[in-house]
Order: sequence, then C-alpha cells, then structure tokens
Amino acid sequence: MTQPTFLGIDVGTSSIKVVAVDPSGKLLAVASSPMSVDVQRPGWSEQNPEDWWTGTCSAIRQALGEINSPEVLALGLSGQMHSLVPLDVSLNVVRPAILWNDVRSSAEAAYVRDTVGNESLRRLAGNPSLEGFTVTKLLWMRNHEPQLYEKISHMLLAKDYVRFRLTGELATDPSDASATLLFDIVNSRWSDEMCSMLDVDSALLPPIVESAEIAARVTSVAASETGLAVGVPVVGGGADNACAAVGAGVVSSGDALFSVGTSGTVVAPISQPSTDPGMRIHSMRHAVPNTWYLMGVVLSAGAALDWWRRSSGQASFDALVSEATEVEAGSGGVTFLPYLTGERTPHADANARGVFFGMHGGTERAHMTRAVMEGVSFALRDSMELMNELGVNPSEAVAVGGGASSSMWLQMLSDVVDLPLRTIGPSEGAPLGAAMLAAVGGGAFGDVVEAGKAWLTDLESVSPSVSVRGVYDDAYGRYRALYPALRGVFGVGSGE
Repeated sequence: MTQPTFLGIDVGTSSIKVVAVDPSGKLLAVASSPMSVDVQRPGWSEQNPEDWWTGTCSAIRQALGEINSPEVLALGLSGQMHSLVPLDVSLNVVRPAILWNDVRSSAEAAYVRDTVGNESLRRLAGNPSLEGFTVTKLLWMRNHEPQLYEKISHMLLAKDYVRFRLTGELATDPSDASATLLFDIVNSRWSDEMCSMLDVDSALLPPIVESAEIAARVTSVAASETGLAVGVPVVGGGADNACAAVGAGVVSSGDALFSVGTSGTVVAPISQPSTDPGMRIHSMRHAVPNTWYLMGVVLSAGAALDWWRRSSGQASFDALVSEATEVEAGSGGVTFLPYLTGERTPHADANARGVFFGMHGGTERAHMTRAVMEGVSFALRDSMELMNELGVNPSEAVAVGGGASSSMWLQMLSDVVDLPLRTIGPSEGAPLGAAMLAAVGGGAFGDVVEAGKAWLTDLESVSPSVSVRGVYDDAYGRYRALYPALRGVFGVGSGE
C-alpha cells in the first residue's frame, strides 16, 4: 500500500525545508538542506538559484526516504520574499539572486519614491519604496549592470524559480507578487501604471496563479532529480509570511499572528484592502482568495537575543532566560532598542541601531537580558498599535517562532500587547502552510480554513496579566521616546 502525502517546500535564506504531511494532518517527515549567503560587499546579500534547486532535490529525497511507499498527491511552495531572480530568453539565470535583505539599492528606492510619489505608491502598490522590494533591485541592475540587464527576459521570485525547475513553467502568486512594488494589490494584477512610470517592461513579469491553484506539474527531468513522480500537481504557493500565517490558521479577518523568529512579524488578515496613510506597515495580498493582510516587520527579534547571548559571555538561551525570570517587569528601568540592523516598522530607517538605556550601578546581566526581550516585544506592539489605528482589533492571536516556545517570553508578549496568545502544532510554519495549500489544490479540502481545522491543534494558551499592565505601559512609553530622541545621531560618523 502507498502512503498518500502532501509536500510543502520552503525556499528560505538559511535552508531549504521540506515537510511531508498525510491527508489527516499527521507529520510524516521533515527534511532540510542548509543554504549559505554570499556577501561580496557590505550591504550585499546574494544566493545562487542553482543552490536552491540542489538543496530542494536533496531535501525532497530525504523526506521521501523517511516514508514507506510515498504517493505525493500535490506539492506547495513557500519562499523568501522580494528576492530577484533574472532569467534570459533561454530561461538561464543571468546573475546570482539579489536577496530580500540586500540594501545596495537605496538610490533606486529613492528614485521610485521621487518618480512615483508616495500617494501613488500607496494607491497602486500599497507599500513604501524600500531597498527590500524587488523592483529596486531590478533598477539597480539597470543602473549598474546594464549589459546583464539587457539580457533579462523574465524575472522570478525565489520559490517561483524552484517551481520553474520542477515544472518548466513560469508563474507567481499574488502574495509574493505583492512584495515586488509592481503589483496592484487591490485588483490582484500586475500594475501597468507602475511599470510605465518606472519604464519596466511588463513582459518580464510571470503569470499570476492563486496560491491553492494548480500551476503546473512535475516534469520527467525534475522527477529523475527529486524522486517525485511525473505529473505531480504543483500549486501556486505563497510568500513565506503568508504561508506561515496559513500554517498557523491565521487566514480570516479578526485573526492575528505574532512571529518571534530571527526577525519578528505581526500579520493580520483583512477582508478588504487597506493601507496605512503613512505606509508605516505593509499591505499585501494573502495566500487566500479575496483576502489581504497587514504586516509589520521587526528586523532583529530572536537575532537580538542571540546577539546579546554572544556578547554577554556565551551563556545558553535557557540560562539567560532563567536569569531574566528573576527580574520584575520593566527590567529595573533598563530599555533596549532592538534596531541592530536598522528597522522596518514603523521607522523604515536603515541607520537605526541597537541601544541600551537606563543602566545604573545596580544593573546586572539579568536586567539587560529581560530588557532585550521586552524591547523586541515593544517593537511588535508598535506594529499592532498601527493596525489598531486602521481598525484591526483582534481579540486574541497566535504566536509562533522560537520566542513563542519560551513560556516566559510568550507571557511577556501577551502582557505587552495586551492580548491572549496561543501556540499551535505542528509548529512547522511556512512549509506546513505550503503543504496545506497543496492539500486544498489537490482536492482534500475545500479551503484553508477547513484544512486548518483538520490539521492544527492548540498547544499552550496565556492571557495578559492585569497586574503588570501599568508597568509595561510606562516602559513602552520610555521605549517610544528613545527613537525620536536619537534619530538625528544614528549613522553619524559611521560612514553609512
């Protein structure tokens, strides 16, 4: 007998991850293949798309090897947002992919703001022009690598390149297209107006398919490299944040997701497109039909605690957190800004930097550890408060990521944002969401809501403590006052 299986593949920055799930939601296998990032110059971040394909083949074979007689019914893809993969007329890669965290295109981002204007950006693309967005990388190639730019016949995003290698077909989905600045998020189509204003040939852009729609099928060539059967359906899939939300059951208006991984995000689905007048938060199409989401991004979340762990004596995470539990809320007056690599929401300031403030003679490592965790939580609260201004007021939220696996940090976050939080299982995030989209596309479920009810289980729940609400409100006020006070000196004398 065969084992019916749905696969979810996440094309991440640090690894390719594959999960295999049976129709009932049982996790059959998890496999991964590590990726490295090429940093040729400060601010640059590149990967070779061929490495994504090699890693995907390896991880698929690993996963299938753990299952007795697997029969893959459908496959879904998730991937890092924004990353540019330029292809020539023969569909060969023109140059290494320029990644989401590459900041070389500051001048091009400013050019887009000046050429299009913030009001048109808000109306047409729903997002500000920042270095992360794909079109700024394309314009950088036009300005700095004109001979390579002239060779470009098609552009893809990370997961879509893997789908091309699996199926031979070019496509993307609305959630990933939203991250290019060339997509009309309201009407779910490429924006001819944006392309015209920026002199970008719309013929470069791939067709759009919905996230749970079958986009193409596995070819014989890909089958021989991956171990998949010829003809396995491959659905549209989605951007990693959208798929992570699907994998946490955060798919409907009123839901919310707090992710505390290396970076941090707050995602809130909405039933109608909405954009912040100041574009301090992002507005994207969800990986669910007729649904959008607002998203705030904290660039250093778990990364901030990891930095502090390495900088304060290489103590283990468990030891640091254990110390921090002995310190009362408010960290003895110590405040931390987690802007170690700049910040996205709400400041969009690449020059912002990390700050400890308020230490005194009695300050100990435990106070500073707790301040780091509180600072990340305050940064996530920034995003939630902006969403509140737009009428998004969830009554509870799901928390995922390494931070959510700490009971202490989960309770702290609940107290800071004043929301009940729950964790869910399986906690596989974006690749699980991609597998759920495959299960919908493969006909096992009518939609992702139905899939989530069948596959997901609540694990831990916490509610905010009234006793510390005032303490955290005061500490958050100190936190909010620091950035405006320091903005003028960030970057001064740093050569940035």
